[in-house]
Amino acid sequence: MTDASGRYSSQFFFGNDFWLGSHTLCTELQNTKTNHVVPPFRASFHVAKLQIQLHHELTPKSREISLGVCLPASCKEQDVKILLQPDNTPSEHSFQVIKVRPVPGDYSLWRDSKLHIIGTVATILFIFMIIGTGYEYIFECEDAAKKKILDSITTRNNKLSSPLDKAVNVVINDKQNLNNSGSDLSTSSTNCKSSRSFTENIFLCFSMLSNSRKILHCGAAPKDSLTCVHGLRFLSLAWVIMVHTYLQVFAIAENKTLRTLTERNFMFQTVSNATFSVDTFFFISGLLVTYLYFKSQKKESSDRPTRNRSALVEIKFSFLKFFKLLGYRFLRLTPAYLFVLGVASLVMRWLKNNSVFEPVSLDDSNCDKYWWRNALYINSLYPRKDMCLLWSWYMANDTQFYVLGIIILLISVKHFKIAAGALCLFLASSWITTGLVAVHYEYKVRIEEPFALFDELYDKPWTRVGPYLVGMFSGWFLFKTNNVIHISKFTTLAGWLLSLLTLSGLVYGVLGTNMGIISSAFYVALGHTAWGMALAWIVIACCTGYGGFINSLLSCRLLHPLSRLTYCAYLIHPVIMVLTSFQMDGPLHIHNGLVFILYFGNLVAAFLLSFFISMTFEAPTVRLLKVIL
Repeated sequence: MTDASGRYSSQFFFGNDFWLGSHTLCTELQNTKTNHVVPPFRASFHVAKLQIQLHHELTPKSREISLGVCLPASCKEQDVKILLQPDNTPSEHSFQVIKVRPVPGDYSLWRDSKLHIIGTVATILFIFMIIGTGYEYIFECEDAAKKKILDSITTRNNKLSSPLDKAVNVVINDKQNLNNSGSDLSTSSTNCKSSRSFTENIFLCFSMLSNSRKILHCGAAPKDSLTCVHGLRFLSLAWVIMVHTYLQVFAIAENKTLRTLTERNFMFQTVSNATFSVDTFFFISGLLVTYLYFKSQKKESSDRPTRNRSALVEIKFSFLKFFKLLGYRFLRLTPAYLFVLGVASLVMRWLKNNSVFEPVSLDDSNCDKYWWRNALYINSLYPRKDMCLLWSWYMANDTQFYVLGIIILLISVKHFKIAAGALCLFLASSWITTGLVAVHYEYKVRIEEPFALFDELYDKPWTRVGPYLVGMFSGWFLFKTNNVIHISKFTTLAGWLLSLLTLSGLVYGVLGTNMGIISSAFYVALGHTAWGMALAWIVIACCTGYGGFINSLLSCRLLHPLSRLTYCAYLIHPVIMVLTSFQMDGPLHIHNGLVFILYFGNLVAAFLLSFFISMTFEAPTVRLLKVIL
């Protein structure tokens, strides 16, 4: 039991705050199947949080240490606290037991009502998926059989072109019968989908066969598709997961100060300045919303001329379209979102009960109180300490930008100049607001603090709207030019050079600089928009034939399935990380090679799990909306 308890070993001055011992060893002591000698009493494991202050030269700030102790189960939390608290300490030192918690605690996952709700919903959906898959398999078999009969009839008809004279009448009658049969079968095959009942079509929405084929489809995209977006979306999520992997290992490392050494590395700016990865998502959203809106608007105008509409009818039509677009987005995104929210809440509560580490996230309580903020996509407007699923601030911002974007687009149909002016006004106001906030809080850009002023600067929509608005302009430009422009080789080269220099400068231009308050304000105010402008050139060049090998890379068909899975992968990957790392029995001794391997594991696991979430929630929801609407 003493060996299972933690104690000071080394690396205290290199960031080791975990003296955890081994919870597993403490539990294993009472295994009568493997141990000949077991304690004459039941042992239990506790983790105590200690606050230590040594000489001011050794610990300029007090340190919090997690100490694991294996003691008889009769020792309760207060007993452990008394045992660990010394009677007196030297005057220049301080030692205090802040709290003690048993591992595991008294929480029972199986008695949690959220588990029953999530389990029931998942079970019902799984049953629907089985039924839908069975239906589609049967229909495919029937269609295959009909096609086989049609092929045999066609072959037989061809062979009957030179009949014997003595059997002319028989053959002619036979051919007529066969042709009639073929016609009936062909009509049946053509109308098989339309003849299915509404209930059958509902079940077919959950079919794993067609949903998985659609997700994994690598065929040629339509001619006017912006295929380079697939590569940008995947690479951006891969970048996000890499950053979160570093945060994952720093949270449980025994050599935390290695982070300080790593930050001196030039390439670590890839991690510290990865806030721009989310700007890529914002840019893509604005691009696609605008491009697809104008395409659909053009089709509607050709189908239903709108010249004779009165102003009142036009306003009513715009209102209906606004709520239709917003409702469609809400219904498409929310089911998978709320499922992951529920799973994350359960996982965090279970970990805080069973882990020797203590996750700083408050999802176990915040998600119970504030889940409705996430469901309404307004959680980014609240303080970080009250957030559920901290990383979902992106979902809230993107939805808020979508609302703004749709309003601008609806106005642009009749009043294009007003819509363009509003876009420029919002962009300029974002720059000014962000700069003033940075100056007010005396913000200075430092790679050591990538998430400084999270509530004030990092996640607020008015500081991050720039790339979205740039994406809207890009989408309008590509629609207006029909993806065809003519530029010289010099302009092409200059555009690519300026774009790549901007991207690399924003990410790798911070190390070694000593930005003041004003220069930091300019960097944070204009940097996100500059990132969007650089991406605008890349997308426009790739879509108009000036992308070269970069377009070939970004448009690679193998990236299309991964691009379709990025939404669910973004939602679930932090849950995977916290679940795997906080189940460890002790701290991790990190180095970059290990982090690199963990990163690829997280990347693969995120996309594998997102495939099943997408097939269960996202894909069926999209198909259901099409059937119902």
